[in-house]
Amino acid sequence: MRRYRPTLALILIAAAVFSWWLVDRQQPTEPAHLSQQGPREIDYTVTGLDVTRMTEAGQPAHRLRATVLRHFNDDETTELERPQLTVFQGEQPPWEIDAERAWMSADGSLVLLSGEVVVTRAAHANSPPVRMVTREMRVQPRQDYAETDEKVRVETDTDTLDAVGMQAWLRPPSRLKFLSQVKGYYVPR
Repeated sequence: MRRYRPTLALILIAAAVFSWWLVDRQQPTEPAHLSQQGPREIDYTVTGLDVTRMTEAGQPAHRLRATVLRHFNDDETTELERPQLTVFQGEQPPWEIDAERAWMSADGSLVLLSGEVVVTRAAHANSPPVRMVTREMRVQPRQDYAETDEKVRVETDTDTLDAVGMQAWLRPPSRLKFLSQVKGYYVPR
């Protein structure tokens, strides 16, 4: 019996340490009242926002409209309701991006569009009008770049394309890249 005592003692110590570890993992590291944040504080609200950013040459680059803008002072981010972003294309028709809601980073370099997102461009030269519908789109306005990991549907006058995931470079020459599960219906001209 004496030769088993050290082994039994090690097993009991290991069981005690394992039990303590399990209990410690299940308890929050902070008291509940410290880990829960209260409502975020809005430092200003704008109703009927309509802002245009210009290029160095004095031409419009982007126009942002929203029914309501809320700016938060804790992290300097912004939330928008019913945002509409126009990406101007010089002589070509602009891209219009509409969403249900948006979140914008403090420096304005990232906009996360949520809910249904509709991207349109009017017809020009030899290009038909384009309408894209998706959800949850990331936009980098300074680079005129947008992307989504969600399903996307693209429609023109006669053609349709369905895919999962898309990258869009909106500066001329504009181009779109579809990432997976691409299926299309194309009518030859």
